[in-house]
Amino acid sequence: MVIKNLVRGLSALSLALVPLLSAPAAHAAPTAEVTTLADAVGLVQEAQENRTGYTRSSFKHWNSGENKTDGCNTRNEVLISEAVIAPTVETGCKLTGGTWISYYDGQEVTSAGALDIDHMVPLAEAWDSGASAWTAARREAYANDQEVHTSLVAVTARTNRQKADQDPTDWMPPSPEAQCRYVGEWVATKLRWQLTADTRELETLKAYADGPCEDTVVRYTPAA
Repeated sequence: MVIKNLVRGLSALSLALVPLLSAPAAHAAPTAEVTTLADAVGLVQEAQENRTGYTRSSFKHWNSGENKTDGCNTRNEVLISEAVIAPTVETGCKLTGGTWISYYDGQEVTSAGALDIDHMVPLAEAWDSGASAWTAARREAYANDQEVHTSLVAVTARTNRQKADQDPTDWMPPSPEAQCRYVGEWVATKLRWQLTADTRELETLKAYADGPCEDTVVRYTPAA
């Protein structure tokens, strides 16, 4: 009787373990990749750009942000996270006070309204480079990407509008100290979202990688 009860107990234990052993493993978060700028540029695929069909409204933004309960949209969440002196968050996510440093031009800014949230790789450039084939949901995820700090950046409205939809061949931050960081973050964003680059753009990126920015390290995490 003791042996039979022991066998029954072991059988029950085995059955209880089956769901645990057979359950699929949870998907691991993508691993961050770290490489030199030159090697990172070499990973960007070359392709001709095509802006056919592009409209800014193809990328829904700003949405309700990472925290769906804080009452702040993506723009304001980025402003809050990038402030060097935190603003006061009032009803309706109105921001008052606060201080920011716009790294494109090194300017100190004390009014949230004087800042734009720049898409590191502009929406039109993303469309040209592969996003035209994405679903609307993926384009929305791209336009509101806060999972990495390099995708969206708070900068002076002047520099953001000077940049417009240009790639590094035609526009670079006016502050020389910002340029290697900018090239690294541009390439990181292209790799994160598997966006391509045209011939001129790649030649420019390679020139920076082989010249003044050869010591720049690129960190990127592939988007889900």
